[in-house]
Amino acid sequence: MKHLINIPKIEGNASRQAHADLPKGTYEREISKEGFFGPSAHIYHRNPPTGWIDWDGPLRPRAFNLNQLSQNLDCPWNSFELLFNENCRIGMWRASASMKHLVRNADGDQLLFIHSGEGGIYCDFGRFEITSGDYVLLPRGTMWRVEVKVPVSMLLIESTNTSISLPDKGIVGVHAFFDPAMLDTPMIDDKFLDQQTVDGDIEPWEIRIKRKNIISTVKYPYNPLDAVGWHGSLMPLKINVKNFRPLMSHRYHLPPSAHTTFVSERFVVCTFCPRPFEKDPGALKVPFFHNNDDYDEVLFYHAGDFFSRDNIEAGMMTLHPAGFTHGPHPKALNNMLEQKKAETDEYAVMIDTRDPLTVADLPDNVEVDDYLYSWTKHETETK
Repeated sequence: MKHLINIPKIEGNASRQAHADLPKGTYEREISKEGFFGPSAHIYHRNPPTGWIDWDGPLRPRAFNLNQLSQNLDCPWNSFELLFNENCRIGMWRASASMKHLVRNADGDQLLFIHSGEGGIYCDFGRFEITSGDYVLLPRGTMWRVEVKVPVSMLLIESTNTSISLPDKGIVGVHAFFDPAMLDTPMIDDKFLDQQTVDGDIEPWEIRIKRKNIISTVKYPYNPLDAVGWHGSLMPLKINVKNFRPLMSHRYHLPPSAHTTFVSERFVVCTFCPRPFEKDPGALKVPFFHNNDDYDEVLFYHAGDFFSRDNIEAGMMTLHPAGFTHGPHPKALNNMLEQKKAETDEYAVMIDTRDPLTVADLPDNVEVDDYLYSWTKHETETK
């Protein structure tokens, strides 16, 4: 049986409470096992742990401006892939017109995050309305298509060969963060039934099935979304980030794991939403420096003022591979113990993967080349 050594000790000039009451003039860095769930150590430094002046080698923080991906494609399987490993694939899809075919992911569960736009998703089980800020979870094998009202931009997150589920919320209870009763399910309503038969529609319906990341096409002489009812415990689900109620502590800065929204076997999805800042004078009010030694960390910035990051805007994505220390940018450090506003104003999606991610081939103008140096004071002050 695996047993991680976990013996609390203290040495030198250190705080006895993580993320609070730091020794004067120090910066806290957390080293932990199993993300934020295993044994950990907090080291108090005289200088910010991200004060590098140069970097050689591929293990570096990276940023991507996904607003530069200007494609409008009729099929999500044709969209830009951003990051991938054997257990997770992350892509970005933009569409300005409704799909004229169906798709099915036979590789794993599909999680959609609607970054912008409006429309509807039609699937085996019925239909959803979708809008900015929606998560839509489609179980593996679900047939679906999108009808576009306002051009849509969405993040595609695949759990390859396994399932996506809700996290165990432990002692805070099943209703914390959001009540499962807030999850919407597809409706078989008049709009869904009306789309099953279209007068004059003599073209066959295509289903584009993705398996082993290769597409097969099946044609039907009728619309395969012809269900009149269903029952069971497996179904697509939808919830909007504006319905989330983040966990908070006035005296302690909670780790990202407190904001876990979905889990898979080899990655987690967390959501950062507006919340009050910590009120205790000694509590950190920005994310703490930490080594993400067990997970690659991906952040997609959806909307708002990203208080711990400089020169980051909505529609951008960052990748912090496992193996080095990262944390708040220099401007954010100025507000480490005192914030000028009462609460945060940001929505962001975080994907932490247990296995290293590969960056896909992207257009030349997408990567932000100088992101590596955004932790230096000079770089921040001159922009």
